Amino acid sequence: MGKAAAIMFSVYGIQGRLYNGPLEQVRDLAEVKAVARLRAVAAIGQEVEESAAVSLSRREGEAGGHAGLLGESGPRQALAAYAQAQQGAGAAAARHAIARVGELMSRKLITVPVTATLREAWGVLAQAGIGQAPVVGAQGQLVGLIGRSALMREEMMPADLPSALAWSARLAQPVSELMWSPVPAALPDSPLREAAQLMLDLQLPGLPVLSDEGRLLGFLSRTDLLRAMTREAPLDLWS
Repeated sequence: MGKAAAIMFSVYGIQGRLYNGPLEQVRDLAEVKAVARLRAVAAIGQEVEESAAVSLSRREGEAGGHAGLLGESGPRQALAAYAQAQQGAGAAAARHAIARVGELMSRKLITVPVTATLREAWGVLAQAGIGQAPVVGAQGQLVGLIGRSALMREEMMPADLPSALAWSARLAQPVSELMWSPVPAALPDSPLREAAQLMLDLQLPGLPVLSDEGRLLGFLSRTDLLRAMTREAPLDLWS
């Protein structure tokens, strides 16, 4: 029990596991903070123009699995729906409250090999209808996270946008050039509240879920959390 309480999250990169321990230290790791700064998105409430990539991800986010990033109105709408559900939760209150990552994560594993090109990674995500996926090494070990929103970041576009050759060269680059690495991961016993806090703090679209030995078990996305708020009450995030 002591071990489960102390080790709730880990961080993996190309060199393997970099960290094992509680939430607080994950957010303070220099390597994780550096990657998070590079991938920071606009804060809630800031007026920004929505990109076509985010709009596409929102529509696909309703499909399930580890789906795309949602707009900021999504969380507010989900919280309002959850509050309404709680008002008449007489029958639901008797149900087991979902409090751990393993109870909510998607067990349908879609992964991208670290040897894949950006074109191949895009194809995997598009075929599966998801917004992001863990990147794995030759032995299936977690090394990073790739998302379509990253593939569409303005600074990642070819300088000569109309050029077919420029696009072809860009998409031929390895996925390791663009993936989020090192990437935090959760354990099945990790508290949902802490997992949600980690996603919020680091602007992560989701968390890979690993066994104690580092074997990939599933994926917890923002969409999984929002769907649970509206369909799977009671969700124990605030106790």
